[in-house]
Amino acid sequence: MIKTFVTDGLQDFSISRLKKKMPWGIDVPGDSEQVMYVWFDALINYISTLGWPENKENYENFWPGIQIAGKDNLRQQTAIWQAMLMAAGLANSRQVFIHGFINVDGQKISKSLGNAINPIELVGKYGTDAVRYFILAKLNPYEDSDFTYQKFEEAYNSDLANGLGNLVARVAKLAENSGFEFEFSKPSHYERVVDQINSYRFDLAMYAIWARIMVLNQEINTEEPWKKEGEELKESLSHMISEINKIAYNLKPFLPETAEKIEKQFSRPKIKSAESLFPRLK
Repeated sequence: MIKTFVTDGLQDFSISRLKKKMPWGIDVPGDSEQVMYVWFDALINYISTLGWPENKENYENFWPGIQIAGKDNLRQQTAIWQAMLMAAGLANSRQVFIHGFINVDGQKISKSLGNAINPIELVGKYGTDAVRYFILAKLNPYEDSDFTYQKFEEAYNSDLANGLGNLVARVAKLAENSGFEFEFSKPSHYERVVDQINSYRFDLAMYAIWARIMVLNQEINTEEPWKKEGEELKESLSHMISEINKIAYNLKPFLPETAEKIEKQFSRPKIKSAESLFPRLK
């Protein structure tokens, strides 16, 4: 869209507005009847917040950076702001990630419809990581996506409570009952997760992690480790504990509180049961 916009030819645009129509604006130097156009004034915040132009060191440490904006800000972020930077002889944004909108039950969020979702209330009821999970795993970063409480609670129960939460609880209980001591080895990133993060496909990164969770749950059902004894049981549990630590390590950017809880529980020689990570919703 922006390539087409630029190709069609660029025109100068006014960076001021009449003060009598926008009395809350920032005054234009030397003209008391004019204020700065809000999209000129606001965009400068990307670098003024770094202390530019006085704090050159801080500016150079963080700029150019990656910007995140909604698709309704496309022209301002990728045309106007970039032109402003070029005109000032400054580096352009390294990348601009433009995301889609979140709809509610197929409708655009609007004050007139009264269908806005209060994220603070959502976090208060379900927890921060549960909300983070739905936003990251179930919403497409580039396309418009839909939110409903039904979809949210279905994802919570199936993926968090029955998937991750059940896996952690089962293995912890088996390890606790075994009486064994386990060695902890530093886990590593899943390459597929890293690749998807670099493409801003957070939904696919989460899908890759949950694929490992599903596989491990299936292994437990198939191998039935609770029927094993001695070294055979310890070997089976060591494998599962290692995989859970890898899952926690890869969850850190997405569900930090949950990842920390798992690591604390599974990085000690003697593993004990703990409260459910995600109690099932009724």
